[in-house]
Amino acid sequence: MQIRKQFRFEAAHVLPHHPGKCSRLHGHSYRVDVVVGGPLQSEGPAQGMILDFDEISAVVKPSVIERLDHSSLNDLLPNPTAEHIALWIWHELRGKLAGLAEVVVWETQTACAIVRASDAEAR
Repeated sequence: MQIRKQFRFEAAHVLPHHPGKCSRLHGHSYRVDVVVGGPLQSEGPAQGMILDFDEISAVVKPSVIERLDHSSLNDLLPNPTAEHIALWIWHELRGKLAGLAEVVVWETQTACAIVRASDAEAR
């Protein structure tokens, strides 16, 4: 079973290799989906849950969202495409969030990049 928690951040970037308008400074209202998988806990305060959503927030907000919100993504990544942002988030979370299964970065309402555990292990 899996659970999904959504987060949002605002950031600017330039895609230096893009032949069109994305080569100029612009911003997005990003949405990030963090997916965690595992068995339901059979005892304790999270009984019946994979993980308490608050525990996901406690990891994702300081590790990722607070670092990216209202920033220039080029200060962090030389080519901050949605794909590179998703991989960066994956690497920031993978050792901190047990059961991490997927990271989805929505750059617009209709366009996203997805990193799954099987994909990330190959990188």
